[in-house]
Amino acid sequence: MWSCARFPCKLVRPMRSISLTAIEGIPMVKAGDDLAALIGDALDRSGLRPETCDILVVCQKIVSKSEGRVVHLGDIEPSEFAKSVAARWEKDPRAVELVLRQTNRIVRNDRGVIIVETGPGWVCANAGVDESNSLENDSAILLPVDPDASARRIRTGLRDRFGVDLAVLVTDTFGRPWRDGLTEICLGIAGMNAMLDLRGTADLAGRELHHTVVAIADELACAAGLLMEKAGAIPAVLVRGYPYQPFDGSAKVLIRPAEADLFR
Repeated sequence: MWSCARFPCKLVRPMRSISLTAIEGIPMVKAGDDLAALIGDALDRSGLRPETCDILVVCQKIVSKSEGRVVHLGDIEPSEFAKSVAARWEKDPRAVELVLRQTNRIVRNDRGVIIVETGPGWVCANAGVDESNSLENDSAILLPVDPDASARRIRTGLRDRFGVDLAVLVTDTFGRPWRDGLTEICLGIAGMNAMLDLRGTADLAGRELHHTVVAIADELACAAGLLMEKAGAIPAVLVRGYPYQPFDGSAKVLIRPAEADLFR
């Protein structure tokens, strides 16, 4: 198995530091653009060369734009149900209809908020449909159809260009039960495990851990999100120094199974 030359595969030494670098100069993305090429060009211009064991964090919006996941609301004909929901909460019925079309199940619809389960299984407000930063009037951005596949394509393109093995995370901003405010979460991943399973290891007192599984991809997404401000035009961040173990995984492991989800 390939292993990181700069770090051991197992966490056998304390981690000293992690660096996060905003990748500036990525142009406005449009449908059909090669994201790996655009990010690679921005890296070249900045003089920042990716290294094996780096992690590239990419915001969902540029992924969705490159994949043509932008919808014009003028093309949407709302259903009667969408019209009734929109009228109750003074919303645009076309936007409500667009949310419903991305939805497998309505989890909660109250106080003007629609919490749904999307096709891939993400539970979020408005099915992740976002009208901000679309840069077009009367349009909305949908989540990628398969964010894991999106991450793999970017990873392959950068590996072919720079000759290094790195991990790629595709992230978005979600709300959370129990907590107010929004944070970044990982929607798609390639090259590393989204989870850090500490079960079977010991705590400081030598007691064996039985339940501790850390959503490490979400933690990395949040860290990178500090540099990806809403209006900052920074859609990608390079993370260096986190000693992950290479893994062919999926971000869907972050979705809590229905039998363990007390909110369903």
